[in-house]
Amino acid sequence: MSTMDPGTQAPPDDDRTVDLSEDFVVLPEQTSDDTDRGWGERASGNDDWLLAERPPHWD
Repeated sequence: MSTMDPGTQAPPDDDRTVDLSEDFVVLPEQTSDDTDRGWGERASGNDDWLLAERPPHWD
Protein backbone atom coordinates (compact mmCIF):
# COMPACT_ATOMS: atom_id res chain seq x y z
CA MET A 1 0.00 0.00 0.00
CA SER A 2 1.43 3.35 -1.01
CA THR A 3 1.37 6.40 1.25
CA MET A 4 1.57 8.80 -1.71
CA ASP A 5 -1.44 10.72 -2.92
CA PRO A 6 -2.88 8.81 -5.91
CA GLY A 7 -2.77 12.01 -7.99
CA THR A 8 0.99 12.46 -7.57
CA GLN A 9 3.66 10.34 -9.16
CA ALA A 10 7.25 9.77 -8.13
CA PRO A 11 9.81 11.38 -10.44
CA PRO A 12 11.50 9.04 -12.89
CA ASP A 13 14.88 7.65 -11.79
CA ASP A 14 16.69 9.76 -14.38
CA ASP A 15 15.47 12.95 -12.69
CA ARG A 16 16.57 12.07 -9.16
CA THR A 17 19.90 13.29 -7.83
CA VAL A 18 22.06 10.85 -5.90
CA ASP A 19 24.85 12.02 -3.61
CA LEU A 20 27.85 9.78 -4.33
CA SER A 21 30.46 11.96 -2.68
CA GLU A 22 32.92 10.40 -0.29
CA ASP A 23 31.61 12.61 2.53
CA PHE A 24 28.32 10.70 2.55
CA VAL A 25 28.36 8.46 5.63
CA VAL A 26 25.84 5.63 5.88
CA LEU A 27 27.24 3.98 9.00
CA PRO A 28 29.93 5.13 11.40
CA GLU A 29 33.36 3.54 11.06
CA GLN A 30 33.28 2.35 14.67
CA THR A 31 30.40 1.90 17.07
CA SER A 32 30.61 2.45 20.81
CA ASP A 33 30.45 -1.34 21.28
CA ASP A 34 33.79 -1.65 19.50
CA THR A 35 35.61 0.42 22.11
CA ASP A 36 36.83 -0.33 25.62
CA ARG A 37 34.59 2.42 26.95
CA GLY A 38 31.56 0.78 25.30
CA TRP A 39 32.28 -2.36 27.35
CA GLY A 40 32.59 -0.35 30.56
CA GLU A 41 36.38 -0.49 30.75
CA ARG A 42 38.62 2.44 31.52
CA ALA A 43 41.04 3.70 28.93
CA SER A 44 44.47 2.51 29.96
CA GLY A 45 47.71 3.91 28.68
CA ASN A 46 50.15 1.00 28.88
CA ASP A 47 52.31 2.01 25.93
CA ASP A 48 55.32 2.67 28.17
CA TRP A 49 55.05 -0.80 29.73
CA LEU A 50 54.67 -2.44 26.31
CA LEU A 51 57.80 -0.66 25.04
CA ALA A 52 59.76 -1.65 28.16
CA GLU A 53 58.69 -5.29 27.81
CA ARG A 54 59.50 -5.47 24.10
CA PRO A 55 61.48 -8.60 23.20
CA PRO A 56 65.16 -8.02 22.38
CA HIS A 57 64.82 -9.44 18.88
CA TRP A 58 62.44 -6.59 17.94
CA ASP A 59 65.21 -3.97 18.11
